[in-house]
Amino acid sequence: MDLQETLKLAAVEDDMWYFRGLHAHVSGALQRAGLKPGATVLDAGCGTGGLIRRISGVRPGIHWKGIDINPDAVALARERTRGLPVELAVGSVTRLPWDDAVFDAAVSMDVLYHVEDDALSLRECLRVLKPGGNLWLNVPAHSWLWSYHDVATSAVRRYDRKALLELVGGAGFDVLEWTHWNSLLLPLIAFRRKVLPQPAEGSDVMKYPPLLDGLFSAVLLAERYCIQAGLRFPMGSSLWIAARKPDGDGKPQAPQTKQQDG
Repeated sequence: MDLQETLKLAAVEDDMWYFRGLHAHVSGALQRAGLKPGATVLDAGCGTGGLIRRISGVRPGIHWKGIDINPDAVALARERTRGLPVELAVGSVTRLPWDDAVFDAAVSMDVLYHVEDDALSLRECLRVLKPGGNLWLNVPAHSWLWSYHDVATSAVRRYDRKALLELVGGAGFDVLEWTHWNSLLLPLIAFRRKVLPQPAEGSDVMKYPPLLDGLFSAVLLAERYCIQAGLRFPMGSSLWIAARKPDGDGKPQAPQTKQQDG
């Protein structure tokens, strides 16, 4: 992303409804994984540090390491996570600067769609994870939803479910769960991005009026309750996948069809 979008992200990531919802999914996934105190988690594409900043407040005991190719974003992340057990680096998710099998888990939230060689990025995540380590991915969904928002955020692609599942499995992961989310708001998002004029401010990452922000947050909360109850959404502006590095016993686990982990 360019500097303008990076600064916008840092300014609103703590408060905007979308990021609260996304980070809540990650927090739930980490809780369900049962990571022990002192576990090391990679944020592959940490951006301006909002996820680490929020999760550290509700899931203490995790040691975070983050990487991002954008030096401006990493500088902001270092400032915003000062005092937390975090190590941040400037670098590419296609060439992670860590040894094999050092992380207990990894997250990559809205990153893969920026990367030209997304398969290589996934293989790098697989390499640095310990056997049995979890990977949680979130990406923008539906190729047909491509719009000014994707251009403004320097996207390379949006993902369709079948292609993403094949990509993750092809990288060597066992796919455990998947779901779309931000589903109930999808008609509104599609109308904004495909029908209304393009906004002057670039992407849809912005500060929303309190009433609207609260309404959207409530909708995402209702979705999370549905997902936790076992519902899998077939459509939505985002696509979430929970995957695992095989334990090394030569017996890959079959993909499951239940709700997302979080």
